[in-house]
Amino acid sequence: MTDEKIQRINALARKSKAEGLTPEEKEEQQALRREYLDEIRADLIRTLDNTCIVDEKGNKTPLRRQVPLS
Repeated sequence: MTDEKIQRINALARKSKAEGLTPEEKEEQQALRREYLDEIRADLIRTLDNTCIVDEKGNKTPLRRQVPLS
């Protein structure tokens, strides 16, 4: 997500608190928030996919997904 999009999310949040948003601005805000959350989830999944657990003997075991993430 670009800095401009993050700044736009913050600008819409400030405007929402101060004076309210138009229906078009609310839709834009929701779309930007969804995009932001999707990127955070994808980053978290990538991090967990590359995480290993090391036992007492030094054996590395990669984490396995138990429940599908959606």
